[in-house]
Amino acid sequence: MGMTTVHQSMVGYLADPAGEHQGLAIVLFTAFVSVTLAITAWAGRRRSSSVEFFAGGRLFTPMQNGFALAGDYMSAASFLGISGLIALFGYDGLLYSVGFFVAWLVVLMLVAELVRNCGRYTLADVLSARMRQRPVRIAAGTASVTVSILYLVAQMVGAGSLVGLLLGGEGTAARTWTVIGVGALMVFYVSFGGMRATTWIQIVKTVLLTGGAITLTVMVLIRFHGNLDNLLSSAVSGSGQGNAFLAPGLKYGGGWTSRLDFISLGLALVLGTAGLPHILSRFYTVPTARSARRSVVWAIALIGLFYLMTIVLGFGAAAVVGSDTVRTSNAAGNTAVPLLAEILGGGAGTTGGTVLFAVVGAVAFATILAVVAGITLASSASVAHDLYASWRRKPAEPSAKAERRRVGRQMTRETAYDDAPRGEFTHHGSLGFGDSTYGIPRHEEPATVESSAAEGHMEEDEVKVARFAAVGIGAVAIALSLFAQDQNIAFLVGLAFAVAASANLPALLYSLFWHRFTTRGAVWSIYGGLVPAMLLVVLSPVVSGRPDALFPGVDFHLFPLENPGLVSIPLGFLAGWLGTVLSPEGADEGMFAETEVRSLTGAGAA
Repeated sequence: MGMTTVHQSMVGYLADPAGEHQGLAIVLFTAFVSVTLAITAWAGRRRSSSVEFFAGGRLFTPMQNGFALAGDYMSAASFLGISGLIALFGYDGLLYSVGFFVAWLVVLMLVAELVRNCGRYTLADVLSARMRQRPVRIAAGTASVTVSILYLVAQMVGAGSLVGLLLGGEGTAARTWTVIGVGALMVFYVSFGGMRATTWIQIVKTVLLTGGAITLTVMVLIRFHGNLDNLLSSAVSGSGQGNAFLAPGLKYGGGWTSRLDFISLGLALVLGTAGLPHILSRFYTVPTARSARRSVVWAIALIGLFYLMTIVLGFGAAAVVGSDTVRTSNAAGNTAVPLLAEILGGGAGTTGGTVLFAVVGAVAFATILAVVAGITLASSASVAHDLYASWRRKPAEPSAKAERRRVGRQMTRETAYDDAPRGEFTHHGSLGFGDSTYGIPRHEEPATVESSAAEGHMEEDEVKVARFAAVGIGAVAIALSLFAQDQNIAFLVGLAFAVAASANLPALLYSLFWHRFTTRGAVWSIYGGLVPAMLLVVLSPVVSGRPDALFPGVDFHLFPLENPGLVSIPLGFLAGWLGTVLSPEGADEGMFAETEVRSLTGAGAA
């Protein structure tokens, strides 16, 4: 099929989208939603405790958690956004595939095992392990919710672009109702199924997405007889950009600001994954740190294979569909893969095209639902376990000097933490948010009936708050996503990565590896990355000053870059260092030593 024929076919389809594919798409969507609702109902019977709701009972195997990690990560940005960017901008679109994949080396080498050993449910568990509880938890919880909402907005945009197209409506009303429907489903999954339901939905989604991507990739390669040269040559012809399509600079080569944006985006993608709350929370669903590391290895294998396929699909869309046709369908390129699937199946109006188009759309819809469920659960856990618990419990925290004396006495009694039986340590304190020991290993004190009952009541309250928080977070994400429907999904995810790398990663690395790090340093690091990142996004051309901005009719942009990572990430590290050196309270070396033992050996881990 020639490019002219393809273009005419797709233009005709876009003019009359309510074709034969609509009924099949509805059937497939309904089937997948029915399966996910059944999984949620099954998992909902076992959500009695906080560890079950937030961590799935810590009973998943490394392979299961690896598939779930991949499902959490391979989002609509990966399947729709990256392929669309490659179809529109060629070489420059590859940055997203490379950046998203390389980021997992940071996760594997620096954070996976240590986070599993030091925390229970959220990032704040790790950051507050040797700090004063309330300020650190409030700061970390605020940052986690902010990052999660930004990520949710990207997924909602993908839902609006995809499902509106598949179900025969690209208008505002179709997108709005699609976004509301996805939001309602994600709230239901989290509120009634918790981590167990979310994990199994992500596992099913990973199998479907990987299978769909393999099928399309094989079909693209067969179409070009396995010859990558022919594929790239056809992509160059279909792009309308000539050889510039395969050279750097089509998107990020317009001047010094574009080049700096390229660097900024690369930093955000590589460093942001290790600060994403919904990724970090997955390490708590396995029983040991070794299982967490093995989970990451499984995830890397699946994610690496998938991103290789997105490259083929992106160039395939440019070659088979044509960049102009993709842009006509969706200015940001988010519909490139569904359009490619229809052409590979035989074209608009054919049985093969209808079936493949609907199947790919259903897989992408499954991708969106699974990812938004994981993000919503992580953010609602931060609201309940960090923000609500900080407000509910206001313990009198000991002075640093008194605490050092306590630690000194303790260390004379406990000389070898790693040799002590696992049962002799407690994970309460900061990690369980209950006493003044801040989660540091100690000999267990006999629990009273009253204290056990109070702890159990607090856990029940946290689960209830998390369910209500899911509703509020979903409503905010829905409202914001309605303003961003014309933005590329991968680009929006890049903003979330930049905020995560600016606010969460500096505090996490300092907390794990710098013995002088203090409470003030942690709080300054989080806010010192979060506030500049959000402010620079608001003042960037993404929000105002351009026809494709969120508010095209006004211009208040002052920051020239689209992604703030190049500025905000160093500011986060600088603020953490500055807050520590200016802190009136010194770091407790003894508490750092105990936390280090826990992070490296798992002694006393939850």
